[in-house]
Amino acid sequence: MWWLDDYFNWLGHPYYLTLQSAASVYGSNPQALQVTQVMTDVPRREIEIGRLKVRFFVKRGIEQTPTQAPPNAFAPIRVSTPEATAFDLVRYASGIGGMGRAVETLVPLLSLMRLPELKQVLDTENETATAQRLGYIVETAGKKALAKAIRDWLPSQLALVPLAPLNSDEATAPVIGCWRIINNAGDLGL
Repeated sequence: MWWLDDYFNWLGHPYYLTLQSAASVYGSNPQALQVTQVMTDVPRREIEIGRLKVRFFVKRGIEQTPTQAPPNAFAPIRVSTPEATAFDLVRYASGIGGMGRAVETLVPLLSLMRLPELKQVLDTENETATAQRLGYIVETAGKKALAKAIRDWLPSQLALVPLAPLNSDEATAPVIGCWRIINNAGDLGL
């Protein structure tokens, strides 16, 4: 991926390595990745160069997402911070294999997450439903300080939201009280 920064500079569009690809940079790679995942501001078709596949995801306000350069990178590249990666994993779960896949990738990132950076991501993204889902996952994983920061950020009155938005098993799924989450994703292995 040494060419990615030059490619997007040439296109004149923002980008960053995201989702499971970003998590892999931080050491969270529960499954071998078959595709490199890149966030940008406009839809793009997948690129295939030899055995390398690049899949693009689209995000409005991408310029506000916190990114950093990975240590000891061979070439310049932008990668979402662990906090932004965790938020994106929950937000784009349906595009990477479902909430179970997002959770197994997210949990190893929790020890890298810092409260000030998490609060910055919450303020920047400003998505209550995604924050509710993330908060529930973080609390279930046993990271109480991070979960409290998310709960403190959320408004006092929350709408009821499904954990897995595209899953239709909402009618019989249990409701998680303080997060107002319908757990229609089943056991996430936490």
